[in-house]
Amino acid sequence: AGASWVAEYGDPDDPDDWEFIAKYSPYQNISTDRRYPPVLITTSTRDDRVHPGHARKMTAALEAAGHPVRYY
Repeated sequence: AGASWVAEYGDPDDPDDWEFIAKYSPYQNISTDRRYPPVLITTSTRDDRVHPGHARKMTAALEAAGHPVRYY
């Protein structure tokens, strides 16, 4: 499904699109200088649209930045 989203969200392999995507991407904008409320991230191995690895990657990045996060 991800390939069909390129027209709507942009192509991360295109430098111009990537510059725009990086501005609104939650993952790309995690900051150690901000306080976030606790986050609950859920995923499923049965999700056929978004691989669970994306949720795991976001969880790891938030934890590495020192933010409270629960992963389920």
